[in-house]
Amino acid sequence: APVDKLQVEAGGPAWYHPGRSGTIKLGPKVVLATFGEFHPRTLEALDVSGPLCGFEVYVDAVPEPKARATRTKPRLDLSPFQAVRRDFAFVVDRAVEAGTLTRAALAADRKLITGVTVFDVFEGASLGEGRKSIAIEVSIQPVDKTLTDEDFEALAGKIVDNVRKQTGGVLRG
Repeated sequence: APVDKLQVEAGGPAWYHPGRSGTIKLGPKVVLATFGEFHPRTLEALDVSGPLCGFEVYVDAVPEPKARATRTKPRLDLSPFQAVRRDFAFVVDRAVEAGTLTRAALAADRKLITGVTVFDVFEGASLGEGRKSIAIEVSIQPVDKTLTDEDFEALAGKIVDNVRKQTGGVLRG
């Protein structure tokens, strides 16, 4: 499965504990796996005491590889330009998932942005009731020219605008 397209969502089938389970999806509809701690009623029905975890992988839902395996390795395309990483922290509603925010940042410019990772989630009274801060690192890899400060500022503006539109998040000051 294309790992970069996987999404992990909270919750799973009824036999899992609602606050301690998750679902791994490929896109919004294809469920690849569920996992988590079993619901107390399920444990009672199984006559088990104490917490118990499990998972289920739907192997038939995993897509087949698109290209046939060959003995030759794929072409290695390296950029002659320096990769850059830039950090952003956004204040969002507590209900906004980190995956939604990272997808919004990545969608700002799929040609230049090669990756977005979450490195911090903070909730505190200083942010306001029902709010949290999600900090991300954006990896930028130019392919055709060295980026100027103006290019970076324009890209940062696109990232902030895209996150604001898709999640309602604002840049943490």
